[in-house]
Amino acid sequence: MRQHKFAALFIVVALLSTLTLSVANAAALVTVTGPSPVGNCTFGSGPGATNYLNAEVEPWIAVNPSNSNNLIGAWQQDRWSDGGSHALVAGYSTNGGGKWNEVPLPFTKCVAGGLPYERASDPWVSIGPDGTAYTISISFNESNNDNSVGVATSTNGGKSWNNVQTLIADIGTYQFFSDKESITADPVKAGTAYAVWDRLVSPTDNPRVTLHASAYTGPTLFSKTIDGGKTWSKYQIIVNTAQNNQTIGNQIVVDPRTGTLYDFFDYIVSTGSNSSGSHGYNVAFVKSTDGGTTWSQIQIISSLQSVGVTDPNTGEVIRTGDIIPEPALDPISGKLYVVWQDSRFNGGSYDEVVISSSSNGGATWTAPTRVNSFSGRAAFTPAISINSNGVVGVTYYDFRTLTNETATLPTGYWFTSSSDGGVSFGGEQQLKGPFDMKTAPYASGYFTGDYQGLAASGTTFQTFFVAANSGNTTNRTDVFFGRVTP
Repeated sequence: MRQHKFAALFIVVALLSTLTLSVANAAALVTVTGPSPVGNCTFGSGPGATNYLNAEVEPWIAVNPSNSNNLIGAWQQDRWSDGGSHALVAGYSTNGGGKWNEVPLPFTKCVAGGLPYERASDPWVSIGPDGTAYTISISFNESNNDNSVGVATSTNGGKSWNNVQTLIADIGTYQFFSDKESITADPVKAGTAYAVWDRLVSPTDNPRVTLHASAYTGPTLFSKTIDGGKTWSKYQIIVNTAQNNQTIGNQIVVDPRTGTLYDFFDYIVSTGSNSSGSHGYNVAFVKSTDGGTTWSQIQIISSLQSVGVTDPNTGEVIRTGDIIPEPALDPISGKLYVVWQDSRFNGGSYDEVVISSSSNGGATWTAPTRVNSFSGRAAFTPAISINSNGVVGVTYYDFRTLTNETATLPTGYWFTSSSDGGVSFGGEQQLKGPFDMKTAPYASGYFTGDYQGLAASGTTFQTFFVAANSGNTTNRTDVFFGRVTP
């Protein structure tokens, strides 16, 4: 999302050392990342582009269901100001997150044996019941619009990655750009995994046509493997969109009891009749009961009323997960949840975190309710997971410690939980902060990622997130890991 000059067409974008606010659970945090393992890369530079060496953004995490001590995460490494990064990097732990090792993923030319692209974005990782790990990338060039969706697998806990291939590649054209992909291992069927992404389509591939052409579309594409990533099915369209409509942020969750696949996304509508009130952003999904062969029609859960995030004192833009819904499924009950950013509870003044749920396979959904503690400030970029007791865990950033000074932007990262099915949240814990968000890389706004990672193992939640190292311009951000028990 907003990571590339073509993709941008479609989307509507002194130190804190004197602060002494105590940080709950800070001692439990592990710093995952160190100096960039691809810091010597020279690919991907372009006019006016800034590379933030040693800056990590946009992490994701998965727990190995066959060995809960094995955790694998992925993130963007050395973020560029105008989209993507030098490479995606995987971190793996064999002792439950106490210690991490880093391995560059083979998705760009910055990595030996990697795909022949200059940059990569949107890291994701998922692990199947046999311990096979799957990872995915948007890989693309700055020098032209060549782009692809790349996948790879690991059978040794994330130490090495193989079966590197592309699910789609658009070469030598400005008409297509694949964006915001994700990958989900089937929780029951060993060797089976599902990939989804949106493919942005402009009306022409004539490079003389402005990239701000008025016509476009962005359907959802789907591919699956049933042999542990050795081969993948040819991609198919599972959500077809009309001109000037698109999807983004596609994520699949799987009900292990029934095998039903649910693909959640933001459905962006700007044409046709508005009799249903669906113009604008919408939290939506489709589902499949036959392993992805056929899919339901689009079902809208709610409007997505994000107004974006800015520094309340200066108006500077903070780039967040403002149009990316985050779903989760309780594997015991099959109850569905989705969280997103929304301004409906404050008259459209600023974004907060809201949640909706369904106990009947998505047939009906609860009215959205607020998740974050009310502070009169923005709360943003939520992540959600469900533990073995059915407790709903949510993490997010907010600005509750903001003062009147403008040189820095104090930001905290928080965990909250619900033991009543998402009706009410409490037991809030500050995981990190306050840190200065203005130390983070600037990429269409100060940026830590369009999403952050949160997984559950038994009753424990595993947090995997980025925070800025306040005032440190040579190591602006790191990925942090923490374990939280509500």
